[in-house]
Amino acid sequence: MRKIIKIAIIGPESTGKTELSKQLAEHYKTEWVPEAARAYLEKLSRKYEYDDLGKIALQQLKDEKDVAQNANHLLICDTNLVVIKVWSDFKFGKTEPWIIDTLRKQGYFLHLLTDIDMPWEYDPMREHPDKRKELFDIYERELKSFGIPYRIISGLGKRRLANAIREVDEALQLIEQK
Repeated sequence: MRKIIKIAIIGPESTGKTELSKQLAEHYKTEWVPEAARAYLEKLSRKYEYDDLGKIALQQLKDEKDVAQNANHLLICDTNLVVIKVWSDFKFGKTEPWIIDTLRKQGYFLHLLTDIDMPWEYDPMREHPDKRKELFDIYERELKSFGIPYRIISGLGKRRLANAIREVDEALQLIEQK
């Protein structure tokens, strides 16, 4: 089985994660895994509940595994269990223990934490336009607490993409040097 290097794009709402995921996948000529939560919530005919987050997490893991089959050496993931944990803790004050256990074992090579330097864009799925700084700080704390390697990605438009590519390239060079 070939080794897939996974890179997760995480961060607060409306920080360009999906667009950046698509752009990185295109740049590296590989696949990207969309955020399972969006598809799940769009089909839901009620407000989401705590138990829905576990279902979303399972779907995200399944989608990641499925998409990895067609990826070249790199797989770009538009979200992962760090996002589910932050979301669950923030909204419900708790996270399923299996999500935390799985998060500890996941083998992402790098996380790109998207900065809040982009203007907020309305989307009916988004809930916290006034809490992006608070959420950004929570994401960074979670990454540090789990000892997860990450880089903060700032900048607008092409600059944001260029910054992300630079960080990924630098990280990939470390693999080649080993």
